[in-house]
Amino acid sequence: MRGIYPAEGRSFRPWKNGGGQTAEIAISPVSAGSETFIWRVSTAWVASDGPFSEFPGIDRVLTVIEGGPMVLATPQGDHRLDQTSQPFAFSGEAPVSARLIGPALLDFNVMCRRPLQAEVSKGTLPEEHDFDLALLLAPGGGLQRLDLVDFTQQPGLIRSLSGTLAIAVRFTQAGRESSARGSN
Repeated sequence: MRGIYPAEGRSFRPWKNGGGQTAEIAISPVSAGSETFIWRVSTAWVASDGPFSEFPGIDRVLTVIEGGPMVLATPQGDHRLDQTSQPFAFSGEAPVSARLIGPALLDFNVMCRRPLQAEVSKGTLPEEHDFDLALLLAPGGGLQRLDLVDFTQQPGLIRSLSGTLAIAVRFTQAGRESSARGSN
């Protein structure tokens, strides 16, 4: 179904450095590559310590789903992230490295090319909202845990998913709703 990205069957690919695996969930525009996307969302298994790849011109937001914790070393200092942490935003060109202080972890990564911005939150979805995407952290509305919903394609699911624990994403540009809504 268009606008629903099921967790079942998601394909993970190894990182070049061997420290984990990534599964791209959605990208806009659909045919974009790493140099041309407007936004991209993925999940990743982080299995060992190491540096993050740098993405000039891209802003990133990372949220731990399960496992961990880990500490991200950034130019602004260390940030401990675990399943209870709120999403953590950082610049794609910043030198960032991860140090696991627990088991391997699964994270949700939102990347967007400036001037687009991603507002990412974790919690229960309200009955009325204007989120673009939601990664479900619990089953709801006939969908499974870790399914991704694109509300720009499936606005009818907004109410049926109210109260469901999720990581929600809203794209904005220069303080207004972005032209990225519905571009996927």
